[in-house]
Amino acid sequence: MGILDFLTGEFIDVIHWTDDTRDTMVWRFEREGHAIKYGAKLTVREGQAAVFVHEGQLADVFGPGLYMLETNNMPVLTTLQHWDHGFRSPFKSEIYFINTTRFNDLKWGTKNPIIARDPEFGPVRLRAFGTYSMRVTDPARFMAEIVGTDGEFTADEISFQIRNVIVQEFSRVIAGSGIPVLDMAANTADLGKLVTKAIEPTIAAYGLSIPEFYIENISLPDEVEKVLDKRTSMGIVGDLHRYTQFSAAEALAQGGAAGGAMGAAVGAGIGMGMGAGMGAQMTQPGPWGQAPVAAPPPPPPPVVEKVWHLAEQGQTKGPYGRGHLGRMVTEGSFTRDTLVWSPGQDGWMRAEEIAELAQLFTIAPPPPPPPVA
Repeated sequence: MGILDFLTGEFIDVIHWTDDTRDTMVWRFEREGHAIKYGAKLTVREGQAAVFVHEGQLADVFGPGLYMLETNNMPVLTTLQHWDHGFRSPFKSEIYFINTTRFNDLKWGTKNPIIARDPEFGPVRLRAFGTYSMRVTDPARFMAEIVGTDGEFTADEISFQIRNVIVQEFSRVIAGSGIPVLDMAANTADLGKLVTKAIEPTIAAYGLSIPEFYIENISLPDEVEKVLDKRTSMGIVGDLHRYTQFSAAEALAQGGAAGGAMGAAVGAGIGMGMGAGMGAQMTQPGPWGQAPVAAPPPPPPPVVEKVWHLAEQGQTKGPYGRGHLGRMVTEGSFTRDTLVWSPGQDGWMRAEEIAELAQLFTIAPPPPPPPVA
């Protein structure tokens, strides 16, 4: 083999890149000191772009396809090398492969709470997090603005900067949206579109785009969430009297199902104790030398005042006692046609249909006469 054949074999004639790391955005073709042969084959696969850099200056960008590196398809590089069509010398240039596929499931989140003004709660502190995807849309700009001479550039090296841009614009959008905190969960899609539109100019200057952006959660501080949970529980309980009755009945049912024989034994013991106590009370000893006398009966239990609920314009008001309703009759806010309901009552009824309330309208004074001019 002659010296010319040996030199020709030393030149690289196949240039390509296969990547299985899934996080490499840019990879420089390593020449290992060998020159690139004139007429070499360049393979650029789908989801890739190849960028030629000659003497520190970006020369050409190739999209997906198979290329023969000749002067007729590298006009910029030809001008830089001062080639003519008859020149067949090898050349040395850096070749960077750019991954133009989407990089998915990238995380973003707020390090510190965002101060916003809520129309219901006032000033609140919010935290948020989510995911996004990015891709290279302008390989030349991305190389010039971000990569530089980095031989292997990964998504982690740019994701931190992207997160800063996202958090800044998210804070501005949230603070100016005017959406109540309780309604933000229903508007995350619209908020995501606003944030994506806001960060688009800055991201485009890097040669990138954000195809997908998701807000997974917007949360309040733990202390505020606990207070909100209490408020929600009060709304769920509603009628406290009926809730107490339900809780007592449920406790008895669970105790009967789980207690069984134990409950019967305890009940028998309680019954015996109550019988003994009642006997002792009924046969208390009298003065010395006299027969026992009967103990006085215990006082009756206090009378529980009956209360009523009112239905006005689709809302329930109350409960009110009879005395309060009497004052409302005098004020004119409680009439015979007002619908009322009391625990144990079967459905709503007009006030004049209930004997206890109908009396309020017979003893109420008539309306005062108009003032004398």
